[in-house]
Amino acid sequence: MTGALYAEDTGEGERALVLLHGFAGSHRSWDAVRSALPPGLRIVAYDLPGHARSLDLPGAGKARVGAQAVVDDLAGRGIERYHMAGHSFGGAVCVLAADLAPQSVASLALIAPGGFGPEMAGELMSARAQAQTDAEIAAAMQGMFGPHARVPPDTIAAAIALDCAPGQREKLIEISAMIVRDGQQGVFPRIMLEALAMPVHIAWGTQDAVLPFHQANGLPERFAVRPLQGCGHMLPEEAPAEVARFITGSLCHA
Repeated sequence: MTGALYAEDTGEGERALVLLHGFAGSHRSWDAVRSALPPGLRIVAYDLPGHARSLDLPGAGKARVGAQAVVDDLAGRGIERYHMAGHSFGGAVCVLAADLAPQSVASLALIAPGGFGPEMAGELMSARAQAQTDAEIAAAMQGMFGPHARVPPDTIAAAIALDCAPGQREKLIEISAMIVRDGQQGVFPRIMLEALAMPVHIAWGTQDAVLPFHQANGLPERFAVRPLQGCGHMLPEEAPAEVARFITGSLCHA
């Protein structure tokens, strides 16, 4: 573990796609999605501050700190223009990155993004953060999936492996307390969302138990919203093929 922002940077395509995971995830959260994306993309998948190989990075749990870190790292890699896809907390980081560097962000593909409404199931996040045994981690993950979905064994194994890192569980508890306060999360000002000039596409599970689907209602008219019927919150792991098609479509319309 280091104090540097970690990214898995693969591919040599002319178009760059940035992937940002949600709470208690890592760049590995996108593995199944990435395998279904079209060839010809340079993909930069990050571990956000406080997670996995970016565990020790300062500012963990603060979306704007994460956004600035990602924007700065991309500039350091010489990537001047890029598309962004983010899940949950990572979706909120994407919005803030677009606010910080609007000239660099070509499009946004937001997957059950944070910051679009005050309601958030803090008890589910807390259960995931505080889980200590393999069975508790599996149960916490299941609570975030759709009611008819089964958590893939690889997803459970990745969550268990993440928690094995010294200090990771304590950091997740700290981050969850920052994201959710009194059962609510922070909300983006409407004026900020309306100011996003790049194409914005949103995918949301209709059975999301963490961030309710109705937060996708009433957004700026030019935002393209795609409901994923019967799906829960953990869309990159629960419905990777659908998420890959969603991201691919957002690239085609950018």
